[in-house]
Amino acid sequence: MTATQQFETVWPGGQPAVEVFSPASRPAELNGLRIAFVWDYLFRGDEIFAILEETLGQAYPDATFLSYGLFGNTLGADDHRVLSELPAKLAEHKVDVVISGVGCCGACTPAVIRASAIAEKAGVPTASLVCEGFAGQARAVSPGLGCAWLPVVEMPGYVESQSDAELREMILSHTRDAVVRCLTEAPVDTNTQGASSCAARRIVAIGDFAGINRRYLDEGWSDGLPIVPPTIAAVEAFLRHTPDSPDRLIGGLQPSGASVTAWNVAVNGVMAGCEPTYMPVLIAIAEIMVNPAYGIEHSGDTTGGDPLIVLNGPVITQLGFNTGNGAMRDGARANSTVGRFLRLFMRNVAGLRPGGADKSTFGRSARIVLAEQEGELETLGWTTYGDRLGYPKGTNLVTIARYTGDVTVGSIYGRDPEDIARYLADGLVRQSGWELVFTAGLAPGTCRPLVAISPMVAKTLAKAGSDPQDLRERLFRLARIPASRFESYIGKFSNMVPGRRTLLQLHEAGLAADIFALSDDPHRLVPVVTRPEDILIAVSGDPFRSNGMVFGSNGVHGFLTSQEIRMA
Repeated sequence: MTATQQFETVWPGGQPAVEVFSPASRPAELNGLRIAFVWDYLFRGDEIFAILEETLGQAYPDATFLSYGLFGNTLGADDHRVLSELPAKLAEHKVDVVISGVGCCGACTPAVIRASAIAEKAGVPTASLVCEGFAGQARAVSPGLGCAWLPVVEMPGYVESQSDAELREMILSHTRDAVVRCLTEAPVDTNTQGASSCAARRIVAIGDFAGINRRYLDEGWSDGLPIVPPTIAAVEAFLRHTPDSPDRLIGGLQPSGASVTAWNVAVNGVMAGCEPTYMPVLIAIAEIMVNPAYGIEHSGDTTGGDPLIVLNGPVITQLGFNTGNGAMRDGARANSTVGRFLRLFMRNVAGLRPGGADKSTFGRSARIVLAEQEGELETLGWTTYGDRLGYPKGTNLVTIARYTGDVTVGSIYGRDPEDIARYLADGLVRQSGWELVFTAGLAPGTCRPLVAISPMVAKTLAKAGSDPQDLRERLFRLARIPASRFESYIGKFSNMVPGRRTLLQLHEAGLAADIFALSDDPHRLVPVVTRPEDILIAVSGDPFRSNGMVFGSNGVHGFLTSQEIRMA
């Protein structure tokens, strides 16, 4: 590559893969209609709906109001089921219009809009309640759901910071009338520019290296670092390493609603600096992203949980992934560029960009791939991470989950498995805060934290007769906090579970496992996960240091999902 070399490069996105529809026809007025509330169970929706029902009931005395409890939580562990059943339930209850809420975070706002899109497509008009700071995200995700002009009620301010009086005043002075307009006035098509897409092989930029990078940065196709120009020849070199045809439709992605093909996987792999031989791994990653079990639609959440790729199988050594010193440090091309590929892929194909569909408050750069040290595990007689997920020994496997953060457990001292587990358990506790809503409350039983330990720690445990299952059992027994502290994290400090309910009350509601309801003592110790099996163990890193790292689970918002790698 020379300074004056010219490149002809292609677009990294995907063609629309969703059915386009128009919003439902609006009634002339609300009196005499059946008005349903549909809720994501967050951000004071119960209070907001009560005020709206009171004030709308005064204006429309013949209207009937239906509780959100009839329809289920649109952001809980069963959100896919709840949304699939929504059209039938709206018909069953003869719903005329829907008030959908409440969007005040990066995961709940898309959830509100998803519910509204389903209702509108079923012929039921909606008004989507969204705090003003998330109105842009609401509009960014709408086209990917099939309708770029879903009506949104922008609520001034941020409802969590408003007093009861301020909340009521905001609803009476603004939100009530905005809801009526959304439900009775035909929405205006604001999608004047249409969908942003290009043919897969169309040349979108011609220039030298610096010029191509400027263009891709200006268009939002770059992550800000220099990209490798994705020429047709470079993309075709990647495609020679997969049995898939270039146009194979792998699936569709939210929030963009774009199609995933082997072609756009290869384009983003080129841009990330991957070797063409990595292509089978990249395809497997894309197959996870389109899997509903993973839940990519939640990836714009404000807390910024980011995906971590864990790799197993002979492909680790075949492609040169680092499993030793600095296993998650930049410097190994395979680990670094495959991690970068995923971020570029999410930006360009899924449409997750800061300021639009991605509302992460802080976020982080691409995570380096974590590849297991399988040679050491073989020596110890331990199963691998992939084995414990139920895959046959020697399977080439990609596993991805989203993690909210990580904490290092450094310089683990001693040779007693109990002492080692106690220190690692402390790391689990330190990485458990609002994330506990994935243990009890919002999505019970979906919290799956990852504990990565160095080979030295694994050898010390094995020498003392321990193994991964024994370590899990110890961690489950030791990683515990007072029930009152657990309740504060999910219902007082974060208000992620409305009503500030105790664990006993959550258990009664079916939102906490039996182990959380063994007594009513607020000082009793409760686990940070539901079962020992919920704690994941991986072995990698410097073989000469006794360290660990704990990753906090983002639950169903990027749930643990695996995919076998199909080699060419």
